[in-house]
Amino acid sequence: MIVVEKRADLAAAREARAGRVAVVMTMGALHEGHAALVRAARRSADSVLVTIFVNPLQFGAHEDLDRYPRTLQADLALCEREGTDVVFTPSPEVVYPEGPPVVRVSAGPLGDVLEGARRPGHFDGVLTVVLKLLQLSRPDVALFGQKDAQQLAAVRQMVRDLDVPVDVVGVPTVREPDGLALSSRNRYLSPQERQSALVLSRALGARDLQTGRALLAAEPGVVPDYLERVDSTTFHPDPAGDLVVVAARVGATRLIDNLVLPAAAEGRRP
Repeated sequence: MIVVEKRADLAAAREARAGRVAVVMTMGALHEGHAALVRAARRSADSVLVTIFVNPLQFGAHEDLDRYPRTLQADLALCEREGTDVVFTPSPEVVYPEGPPVVRVSAGPLGDVLEGARRPGHFDGVLTVVLKLLQLSRPDVALFGQKDAQQLAAVRQMVRDLDVPVDVVGVPTVREPDGLALSSRNRYLSPQERQSALVLSRALGARDLQTGRALLAAEPGVVPDYLERVDSTTFHPDPAGDLVVVAARVGATRLIDNLVLPAAAEGRRP
């Protein structure tokens, strides 16, 4: 496994890769959900490139950029265990050599609803760094987790709208045996908070939104944000939508999750 930090070294490592190349973009603090992404990448390509970069553009003024976990040595061990070929671990100065970029990618309407509405500018920051990393790594396929469903939709829209020559593949959410979706932010949870966080997956599986919202509201230590059934392309509320999405604050930690409904699993959505 090759670990590179500079653009020139990444370009050289990429040039040495023959055949189909897959990229998995992460912010580090890797867990088994990321491992599943790398395994899926390995199945879909001849070479796998993982990026580890905590992107300051996607954090708001009062969010957890400084607190976000950084576990590089453990991350590299996971990448090597899963057969990664190249890991790109740039600093902000490498990704943004002239400082915060003046020109950025706009998420458009997707940046104005649900996560976009709660975190203004978040998806613009995500799409800007994703496009830069796609340009730097030049992959044939890019894999993203379904847990961040709105992010996945935004990346797919950007790739279509801007004619980026890459296949975007969503990988199903990985869960703990008790149903908690894996997330790097789960490590912030106390044992009691982790138990309370299970209400998110219970709410997703409730028989209707009203019941799910009642479950969230009744759970001690949980402050619900939203529980909605949406169209998985626009993320607008839709009674016939193919996705249920949830967000809530558990203690000081904000968590998201979603449930793909059978219509989507049967191929209604690309």
